[in-house]
Amino acid sequence: MQDNEIVGLYLNRDEKAIEQSQKKYGRYLAKIAYNILRDTEDCKECVNEAYLAAWNSIPPHKPEVLRTYLVMLVRRICVKRAEKKYCQKRFGGAYAVSLSELEECISDNDRVDEDMELSQLVEAINVYLRGIPEEARSLFIGRYYYMDSLKKAAAYCGMSEAKAKSMLYRTRRRLREHLIKEGYIL
Repeated sequence: MQDNEIVGLYLNRDEKAIEQSQKKYGRYLAKIAYNILRDTEDCKECVNEAYLAAWNSIPPHKPEVLRTYLVMLVRRICVKRAEKKYCQKRFGGAYAVSLSELEECISDNDRVDEDMELSQLVEAINVYLRGIPEEARSLFIGRYYYMDSLKKAAAYCGMSEAKAKSMLYRTRRRLREHLIKEGYIL
């Protein structure tokens, strides 16, 4: 079933929308959730919460790309759960390590929560990513978007962990410089 047909089911409040979303994107969403949480049960719950969030938000929202919309929902839910989980246990985990590497590039400022500023920040990061070599972009996206471990991201990019770590460091440093040049105070 095509995305626009599934979105149509959501808009018509047809429960088959969730079933079709699960059939088409369930494994993909579970992988992303697992990369953040590293707990199978938490992943299942977060993916189900994402389906519920989609059900509750479509309408009024009508996503252009359902996959991206569902990924955004599941990531947001997983991040909240991970923050709560890791704060309670004071446990770093792969997610916390991954985000701590990006702290130097993106500030945790309340004003970034405004949609307009957030979309401008996303566009500035996308412009930067489009301008770097494919290998560095794939590594960066794997590590920070899909939350893959350094070892796993290095493996699918066909490089050693040491090279990947070095490349990520240089990529983050250049991203920081790019964002400062764009007017972001870090």
